[in-house]
Amino acid sequence: MTAYVFVHGGNMSTDTWNRHTVGEQVHTDDNRMGGRIWDPLVPDIRARGGQAFAPTLIDEHECHFSDHLDQISDLITGNDLRDIVLAGHSYGGMIITATADRHAERVRGMLYVDAALPDPGQSLFDVIAAGGVDPLSVEGLEPDAPYVEKVEFDPSGLTSIPKIYLRCTRSEFAAVTQSARQRIFAGTAGPNWTYTELPSWHVPMASMPHQVGALLAAL
Repeated sequence: MTAYVFVHGGNMSTDTWNRHTVGEQVHTDDNRMGGRIWDPLVPDIRARGGQAFAPTLIDEHECHFSDHLDQISDLITGNDLRDIVLAGHSYGGMIITATADRHAERVRGMLYVDAALPDPGQSLFDVIAAGGVDPLSVEGLEPDAPYVEKVEFDPSGLTSIPKIYLRCTRSEFAAVTQSARQRIFAGTAGPNWTYTELPSWHVPMASMPHQVGALLAAL
């Protein structure tokens, strides 16, 4: 049974989600979406007989990157998940990269959704800056520990894993993700990549969920 492990980025407000979603409006006690940004994809996954896990990450103001990594790693080992598809959105790209490095033998595929694609030794702030954008100019992004800590991993351990990069062409992070596109086409991001685009804002799970679901099915 394939297990889909979803990792969100910054904890989006429900107000932002509700302005873009093609589905029902969402309301939560804390007015945050957390792992619920992946909800539109879950019914199709379960209809195909898969498992879906979409935890809400620990508050970024109260932890380190290693805590987020341990949170996802503990979910995998605690449920003895295998045949895993990892999907990461935005900052979640940092986490699924490090997770695949730690659990490569369990991972069958990876989907980066308009996500950070780090080199070893980069932080999220480094990835954004490499795309020609000042991280401090990004609305809502603060220099919290998970975002400024460097991610260490061995790229050779990820080479055999099929990976899809989904770039959203109407995203406010289009300049940042353009650098991911360039690395994939130049081959410097390693092998086994499929690159695709959607005419979507930064969170296509809200506005184009069926198209994102089709990419997951391809993995």
